[in-house]
Amino acid sequence: MKYIGAVQAVVTADLSDREPTAAELDAIEQEMPVILAGVELLDAQINILDRAPNELDTRRVRRARRRVLTARRELANRSITFAEVGA
Repeated sequence: MKYIGAVQAVVTADLSDREPTAAELDAIEQEMPVILAGVELLDAQINILDRAPNELDTRRVRRARRRVLTARRELANRSITFAEVGA
């Protein structure tokens, strides 16, 4: 019995082996402010993991959380606007 999987690359191609499409890249670019705000929040939280947070640390985490929420709100509002225009 012969296995065709090793012979035909198209049959065995994995989805992770392909390049992102233009639509996927556009979606990532639209979500980039949310991603960057999330990274900033994680950075602030990591900084206070091994020590007691002081006043500045607390403010930094609070500001980062607000940035995440603001970025998510703006993305959601932009998505709603695009949906209304397309409808």
